[in-house]
Amino acid sequence: MKELSILRKLEEKDADIDKLVEESAKNEELLRQLLDGFSSSIARVRFGSAKVLRIISERGPESLYSYWEFFVRLLDSENNILKWNAMDIISNLTRVDSDCRFEGLFKKFYGYLYEGSLITAGHVVDNSGTIALAKPGLWAKITNELLKTEEVPLPTEECRNILIGKVLEVFDVYYDKIKDKEEIVSFVKRQLNTSRRATRVKAEKLLKKLEEQRTR
Repeated sequence: MKELSILRKLEEKDADIDKLVEESAKNEELLRQLLDGFSSSIARVRFGSAKVLRIISERGPESLYSYWEFFVRLLDSENNILKWNAMDIISNLTRVDSDCRFEGLFKKFYGYLYEGSLITAGHVVDNSGTIALAKPGLWAKITNELLKTEEVPLPTEECRNILIGKVLEVFDVYYDKIKDKEEIVSFVKRQLNTSRRATRVKAEKLLKKLEEQRTR
């Protein structure tokens, strides 16, 4: 009996995602099938393909780097879930971006901060730590974009506070690698009076680290 294609396996409710990741990570034919899965009429296949490829991009980004342009095109998808997965995958691929492709994509990627969606903006911010660690040359530009999050259009003030909380988490990832921290310190201090407790706590912890580093 012929073995089921990986897309047929994804149709199953109890599909073993970890096993599919292991099977397809180094198999070009299966990777191509998963790429085809993005255009499937079956939601479980579309989103299952995205999930498998996202995990592969986390564990072995080199397997997907040659498909960079495919994921860039997905950034314009009308399906937000596929777009968000593409953002995550591209961010993971920056770890192996020997051709500096992300530098040319920077403006477009960070432009998604201004779509008015907390989830979309959240994906930009959440992935910024990964990008910053992979791209030291972009630290200043990334920091500059994150410092603007106090002004990005979002539905409510609470949404903004949630997004800023994510920004604080990202600064915590690479703050020790940035020489000029004055703007970051000012940004963090402004969050000490935010109405969202979780964000205040993050600001207090990060400010303590920043001040300790300045006194060394």
